Amino acid sequence: MPKVGMEKIRKAQLIDATLEAIEKYGFHGTTVSVISKKANVSTGIISHYFGDKAGLIDATMRYLLEQLKQELLNHLPDNHNHHARLHAIIDANFASVQRSKKAAVTWLVFWTQSMHSPELARLQKVNAKRLVSNLKYSLKHLIKPEKVEWSAQLIAAQIDGYWLRNALSQTDGNDSDHAVETCKTLIDNVIRDYGLAQKA
Repeated sequence: MPKVGMEKIRKAQLIDATLEAIEKYGFHGTTVSVISKKANVSTGIISHYFGDKAGLIDATMRYLLEQLKQELLNHLPDNHNHHARLHAIIDANFASVQRSKKAAVTWLVFWTQSMHSPELARLQKVNAKRLVSNLKYSLKHLIKPEKVEWSAQLIAAQIDGYWLRNALSQTDGNDSDHAVETCKTLIDNVIRDYGLAQKA
């Protein structure tokens, strides 16, 4: 009989091996055989837990999405300061785990493959909606109602744009620091220009 907790350990091993394989070989070079060798398990284990490569890729993306969610929870302030909460969303999206080379390459693969995979496309839509929803939740406490949707979409686009630029440039953390600062400045400017205390 398998040891208690072995499934969780095996799945984590396989997801980590998938991240490493995608970083080194890209999506098409990341085969079930390559992943199994990196994880030091048989290909049958992958089939048992995930069905096939698509299932494992799906699980890997869910893992990254969960990591992003946890980063946000870790960065959120204890109080109900919505301005600080918006800044925390920026910090979470540019946290080290999200901008590591393994994660960056996998995210890029994810976005590309989502155009061809209905399930990955669904996960991408969930991720995009979650970001906008989180932004809107705090913005509605700080700015005029008619500017909430527009501002959330603008900030989300800037987050995605800077993240993509940084991932493609493959430079050091200074670019990410600049991105964080710029995104937070945009938030501050939106609150300044469209704050509830401002006149139309």
